[in-house]
Amino acid sequence: MKNFKNCLQWAAILTVALSLSGCQSKPSSGDNAGSPSVNHSAGKPVDPATAGSVTGAIHFDGVAPPMKNINMIDVPNCAKLHASPVMTENIVLGANSTLQHVVVYLQGDFSAYSFPQAAGPVKVVQEGCIYAPHVVALMTGDPLEVTNKDAVTHNINAMSQLRQGWNETQVQGGEPIERTFSKEEIPMTVKCNMHPWMRFYAAVVNHPFFQVTGKDGQFSLRNVPPGTYTLTTWHETFGMKKQRIVVQPKQEQTASITYSDKDRP
Repeated sequence: MKNFKNCLQWAAILTVALSLSGCQSKPSSGDNAGSPSVNHSAGKPVDPATAGSVTGAIHFDGVAPPMKNINMIDVPNCAKLHASPVMTENIVLGANSTLQHVVVYLQGDFSAYSFPQAAGPVKVVQEGCIYAPHVVALMTGDPLEVTNKDAVTHNINAMSQLRQGWNETQVQGGEPIERTFSKEEIPMTVKCNMHPWMRFYAAVVNHPFFQVTGKDGQFSLRNVPPGTYTLTTWHETFGMKKQRIVVQPKQEQTASITYSDKDRP
């Protein structure tokens, strides 16, 4: 009888253990994996007869820290692809102290409007063991495509604060990896766990009024519905700045934003 009771106890324990294991979630490549694109067609199109625009430039005032060499000596297949030292890209200045790699976008209520999805993906390439471009921006629902052109294996670790990232190995010659995002997130840091110097930043915005500055520091946000907005900028080293702006019908509003060496996130 005692042995029979012991068997019943062990059977009960095994049943509970199996039940609990069945409740555990399986690893996923991100909460948005396989989810449908965000619906940007619920509202009305922006009327081009009344739309305005916001243009301007981002400048830097002060002494910029020097760019640093990236040491690839431990990865010969990467190092041999570069004839000269590769430099970090966190602070890149152009002529007239303009600032590159700044995400410029509007904050406001665009819920009454519809926006078409992009015709193709925003593309990031791993080549020479560097992500290029260094900063990208895309609308929610638009695809981000990452391609490995190197003769080494890379890893894509998108670190999202909103549970829409993923972590995936990408072998040499492998198919491009494509993902979409359903939530606005600025920024999302994406790095390679195998090569610690490799990283880029993605800004996911829930409307099309955004741009990443080039070396000239300029931006141009077109076809903006009239209204009052917050012009917002983000830079990986110097953080965010905000400025109230009023878009008038058929008018171009200009803005100039300046970062300094004292700014920090």
